[in-house]
Amino acid sequence: MMPFNRTCKEVTALVIAREDRHLPWRERLALSVHMKLCDTCPVFERQVLTMRNAMRQWRHYEDPDEAVAEQGKVPNSTQDTTNQRIF
Repeated sequence: MMPFNRTCKEVTALVIAREDRHLPWRERLALSVHMKLCDTCPVFERQVLTMRNAMRQWRHYEDPDEAVAEQGKVPNSTQDTTNQRIF
């Protein structure tokens, strides 16, 4: 195996490993070279980035209904108006 000639299987492992650790310059260079030559690995990389961003958003997601319930307030659109008098 040449130092910068990686298989798709090796590159996908590097893409995933890059999520957890800093890659040495040789691995980054091999990844970059392969990404320029391959059609499918950049697609996989975009999918990994999409999943990472989705997980980040999910981690910080706050349900508006739960936030209102925790504050002890009921939104105006859902207040019960059956016992209220209108003058």
